[in-house]
Order: sequence, then C-alpha cells, then structure tokens
Amino acid sequence: MAYILFKLTCQPLTCDHCIEYIKLFKKQQKRAMAEAHSAVAFSFSITHEGWDINYDQEVLNLVWQSGLRSWKKRIARARNGIRNGVFPAHIQSLWLITAIAIGLHFTGHNVPFNLVNKVILYVPNHSTNWQIGSCFIAGLIVWLSICFSMRYTLKLLLMYKGWMYESRAPGSKISFTTKAWSVAVKILSSWNTPGLYSFQGSLPRLPVPSVHNTMTRYLRSVRPLLNDEDYIRMEKLAMEFKSTIGKKLQRYLELKSWWSTNYVSDWWEEYVYLRGRSPLMVNSNFYATDAIFQHLTNNQAARAGMIVHLLLAFRRMIERQELQPIMVQNMIPLCSWQYERAFNTVRVPGLETDKIIHYKDSNHIVVLHKGCYYKVVIYFKGRLLRPCEIQIQIEEILKSKQTPLPGEQQLAALTAWKRSNWAEIRNQYFCRGVNRVSLQLIESAAFVLSLDEEPYEFNMDQPELLDKFGRILLHGNGCNRWFDKSFTVCIGTNGRVGFNAEHTWADAPVMGHTWESVFIDEIGKYDENGNCRGTPEFSPPLPSRLNWDLTLILPKIQEAVIDATNLLNDVDLKIFVHDSYGKGFMKKSKLSPDAYIQMALQLAYYRDAKKFSLTYEASMTRLFKEGRTETVRPCTIESSAWVKAMDDPNFKASDRVTLLKKACDQHQLGYQDAMCGQGIDRHLFCLYVVSKYLEVDSPFLNEVLSEPWRLSTSQTPHGQTPKMDLKKHPNCISAGGGFGPVADDGYGVSYIIAGENLIFFHISAKKSSGVTSATRLAKNINKALADVRQMFEEHEKATQPN
Repeated sequence: MAYILFKLTCQPLTCDHCIEYIKLFKKQQKRAMAEAHSAVAFSFSITHEGWDINYDQEVLNLVWQSGLRSWKKRIARARNGIRNGVFPAHIQSLWLITAIAIGLHFTGHNVPFNLVNKVILYVPNHSTNWQIGSCFIAGLIVWLSICFSMRYTLKLLLMYKGWMYESRAPGSKISFTTKAWSVAVKILSSWNTPGLYSFQGSLPRLPVPSVHNTMTRYLRSVRPLLNDEDYIRMEKLAMEFKSTIGKKLQRYLELKSWWSTNYVSDWWEEYVYLRGRSPLMVNSNFYATDAIFQHLTNNQAARAGMIVHLLLAFRRMIERQELQPIMVQNMIPLCSWQYERAFNTVRVPGLETDKIIHYKDSNHIVVLHKGCYYKVVIYFKGRLLRPCEIQIQIEEILKSKQTPLPGEQQLAALTAWKRSNWAEIRNQYFCRGVNRVSLQLIESAAFVLSLDEEPYEFNMDQPELLDKFGRILLHGNGCNRWFDKSFTVCIGTNGRVGFNAEHTWADAPVMGHTWESVFIDEIGKYDENGNCRGTPEFSPPLPSRLNWDLTLILPKIQEAVIDATNLLNDVDLKIFVHDSYGKGFMKKSKLSPDAYIQMALQLAYYRDAKKFSLTYEASMTRLFKEGRTETVRPCTIESSAWVKAMDDPNFKASDRVTLLKKACDQHQLGYQDAMCGQGIDRHLFCLYVVSKYLEVDSPFLNEVLSEPWRLSTSQTPHGQTPKMDLKKHPNCISAGGGFGPVADDGYGVSYIIAGENLIFFHISAKKSSGVTSATRLAKNINKALADVRQMFEEHEKATQPN
C-alpha cells in the first residue's frame, strides 16, 4: 500500500527520496515473508543455490499427533460399531462357533442346515484351507443368526411396559408375567457388558397413541380448568376433530412412526427449539449450581483446571463408549442418543431456523475472562493435559494484563439477542477474516469456560446469596456466556462453579449425569493448599488470544447489550431451600415424593393465583429409541378436588388424606402413561405439524396448541448412577438448577430432592408481569408443604386408639 501511495504522489518516481522508501518497503516485505514462513510447519522453494526446505519440527509433530489421535478414534468407533451391532451377543463368541463348525466338519458331522457343504460348492477346490474358510463362513452365518435373534428378542421384551404400572412398594404383589419378563431381560442384558450405545439397536420405537385415547385423556385433563359451558364447547371440538380430519392426520403420523426412528424427536427439535426466534438467554437455556455443601478449594485456577480435566475425561468415556448406559432398576436401559452431542457442539443462528453443528473432535476449549477470549489447547504430546497442567494455563489467563479489543467485552451479547438479528450479523461480518477464524474456534471448542470476576456465595442464613448465584448462572451480565454453545462452565473467584446449557441438543438429565460424575470424581484431588494434585511433566501450551475486528458492528453489539440487559433485569428468581422435611417423610406417608411435591405446587399456585392453570411437568420417554420428553399434566380433577378441600373447613383431615392419595395415584398414572409413550401433548403437537404440512386448518388443534403453560415444572434428577452415593459422600449435594418462565404471566419451577430432609426450589417469573412474584410463590410453597405435613399429623393423631 505504501508503495502504491508513493507511486501516485511522487514525481518523478526515481527521486532518491522515493527510492529509499521503496527499499524500506521491500525490506519490510521480506521480513513479513520470513515471519510468514516461520509461522507455517513446512515450506519449499527453489533458489539459485538449489532446493530450500524449511520446516518446524514441533508443529509437524503436533500435526502428526493430531492425525494419529483422529485415526485412533476412527478405529475405536469402527470397533464399537461392530460390538454394538451384534449386542447382546459377544464378538468373541464368533471364534467359538467357528471352532465348533470346524470340529463338526472334520469329524464327519454336519453343521446345522448342512451349511459347510453348501458353501464348499462355491469354492475353487476342496483343499484343507478352503474347507476351513468354508467352515468360517458357515460359522459366521450361524453366529449372525444367533446375534440378531438375541437382539430382536431383547427388543420384543423391552416393548413390554406392564412392569411400569405394577407397584414396587414393599409387600406388593408382582404378576407372573412381569417376573418371567424380568428374568428374561436380565439374562439377555447381562450376557455381555454393554457400551454406551449398545442397547440402541434393541430399544423399541415410540408408539403413536390412538386419537381416541388422546382425546379422552385431553378432555379429562382440562376439565378442572374450564367451566361447564367452555368444557362442552371443547368437547364438541374434540369429537369433531376425532371423527373428521383427525383420522387422516393420524394415518400420516403412523406412516412417519414406521419410517423414522422416533416420530416426535426431529420435529420437536426443529419446531420447538431451532425455529424459535426468541433469545436463548432466559427463554431457553437452563443452569445448574455447584455441590453446594462441598467446597474443596477456593483457588479459581485450580478448580477450573480440575473441572476442565474431568469434563474432558467424561467426554473421552463417551467417545470410547466406556460410559455405562443408565439402567432403570439395573435392568431396563434408557436411550443414550443425547450424549453424542454433549461436547464440541454449537447452535448456529439462521434467519428462519437455526441448526445444530456437532464437531467430531476438538483439541481445545475457549476461555472468557475480563472480556477477552483465549484458545486453550487441552491435548499436548499425545495425551490429555493433567489438572495441574491445565491449572498453569488458567493462571496465565488470570494474571494476564491484556485488555479487550473494541466491542470484544460485549460480543457474547449477540448470542443473547434475537436469533434472526444474530444470524444477520453473523452472515455479514463473521464469514471472513479474523472474525471468521475466531468464531470458528469458539464454535468448534469442546465447551466454553467463563472465569468470572465475582464470587459465587452460599449461606443458609442469607438466602439472597443463593438467588444471586442462580442469576449469575442463568444469564450472567448478558455478555459473559456464549449461549450458543452446548454448555458454558462458569467459575467464580472463590472456586464455586456452575454451568449454563443450551437446550436443543439434549435435556437436563444428560447434563445432570455429567455434572454429578464430575462432583464425585474431584473428591480428594486437591492438596492442602487448594491446588490440583500432581506434578506437571512439561510446560503446557500457553493460551492464545482470539483476534477480532468489530469496528463495523459496534452499534449492533450495543443494541444487543441493551436488549439483553432489559431481558435479564426482568427476571425474578428465587431459590427456596426447604429443610423442614424431605422425601423421608413423604415415603413414610406412602406417597411418591414427586407426586407429593406436585400436589403441594398445585396448592401453592392456587393460593397464589386464586385459580387453576394448565401445568407442565417434564417426563422422559427415553425407554424408547431417541426419546426425549413428554408432558405430565399435574392439574387433574383429583388434584383440584384435594386443593379445594385443603382450604375448606368442612373437610376433616382423613377426608383430605383420602383425596390427596387419589390425586397422587392419578398423577402417577399420568406419569406412567407419559413414560410409556401414551402421553397427550407430543401426540397433539405432531398432529398439528402434519396439519400444517397438509395446509389443513383445525380449530381444535389451533386452540390446544395456543394454551399457555402458566406453571411449568421440572424435577432435577439426582443420583442417576451408583457413583452418587450420598451415604458415602453426604456433602456431595447439588442445589440443582432452573430455567426461565415459559409464559409472561407464569412461573418456572424446578426442584431437586436432595437427600432425606432437603428440597431446593428454583422459582422464576417476570417482574413485568404484575401478577406473579417468585418470592410470594416460594412462601406459598413453604406453607403448602407445612399444611400437608400438618394434615398427615392430624390424621395420624385422629386414627390412633385412645
């Protein structure tokens, strides 16, 4: 550029002044070329003296190690694919059957179906080698027949769901059918040690409920929400739908259920998540907190190093399929499909619809600190870095004096913006140059680590600290979480940790499993000074800054910051710790803890809103292949009758107990139906999608799908694997996590039953609503739980003999 400017402005060009500038420019150009050559691993040129070859041995070694690791993973995937393809049979059994075939053939006996002799007819000659080869082919045919027979037998067994409806309470009678079924499943499941995806080929498909059953269940679920006139109108719409367009839509849905792996999951992911145009922050992403009573170190860098290492070790277990699938009652497998996208995954914004991109491998994470982004390599010299080595990298970042580039500190606000706005900016300004390279590094990272500049505090005597903890994880300051990534790990200055997770790629139980595995594995991994145990074998690669050129989009970033700030300032979040009693008392009352809490929530909400509302409780459908969630509707005819009785002085304690048990039984039935693929809402949702594809209008479906969920609830799973043993590690209790409200005038309530005498409730609402208050609902939940306990105590006192 300097040369061109001088060429335009100097007359004549051959003046001594210009010649000096030209010489200077050429020297700078040679220096730049030399630097460029040194930056690449290999360069080749031909000079007057001969060939000139330059290479960087260290960089080439890194390339070699990366390629070697990639090929090892491909071989491991192929090996796991074969193992999973023949499961529950064992691949070693092939050699046994082949040996038997060879023995039978050479001793003059026939292999079943005379397979060896039939194969020999097609070989060039009858030499010993060809006979052995024929025996191997015959053995392979027999072996594959046995493998697939076992596999489809297991699949048929797993289709049976009668066990779900039989009580497992002590003393309950179990049917002969279920006993025989359980013995058969245990035999086949224990035949071979399963890998993470071993059961995928044996899991049944999610069944499509009949339109009649769905209409019946739906009408029953809305009865307590509608007056007589509205109910008659809704009943008429439902019957009209069932007898007309419903039949046609059902046929298309049944066809899809046979053609696709799961008739719900792909549409659910696309239309509920990816096509949503609202910001991910608060509206979609969820969070989870630390093991609240377990504070192993105050050292931020040490905790970061340990958490990063354990998460990457968990990723390695997923990739190698060394992670055991979760088994219900140590017998019935849950679908493991969602684990595949836990790491190296990002939700990329689009103008009309987003897309999920999963990278097969990633050897780095991205760290965000004081508004600066750093690439941190986590594989070096052929292995995963140790916690103490990662701690050194984190310490380098924490002591760095670098300052953010213009706009860099607020850059992540774009991921908290409306999806179409972020997509437009991304397509225009992040498709080339340094912005493209840096964005690619973030999106392809294993995950993002945010080193915050404030402590995450918790004190049972100061509940407002836990509220702040939840807000930090749910939205931060709107600019310090990369909301598009599968998850962002957040670490406070005092070593406390949490995460913010994107919801499209999986549901909360998968992140819950990952999180509790990390908490258990980090026990005993810090020294007396709070540092990671171990000695570094070498100096790990230093973190490298990501570069940005954001000058042209600074106004847009500021718009995103304003919108994100307005959104997070509207969040009303309360984390309520209930320690008066827990599941111990609930079990003593002979009620399901989840049903017990859901009924208490119904009572609390009725007292808060002075009415009943459509209530959402998430249930899983992972007993089926690629299953995700189904909705349980806790507001039932039975629950509303009990709630009204609780505030009616004309009812005795015994009457209320009877009504509560009926309500809990009905809730359990709804939960069982949902888990067995006989829910209401996913079926109606898919019927609605088909109607839109066919461009057929249905007044019934339009009304059903527009109903607001003013009370959205979910139980955070705890102790999904045997590793989480609270008797051995009583302080390894997470406070759970939460999410934002689904409706503008509603509540989001997540709860975790943490041990025998502790429950955490994460209650969210919007300040702008005017009719909701998270603090008020927390007080009503506390009173509801106290009233239920008092009801049982009064009932027990009344039934005791004088």
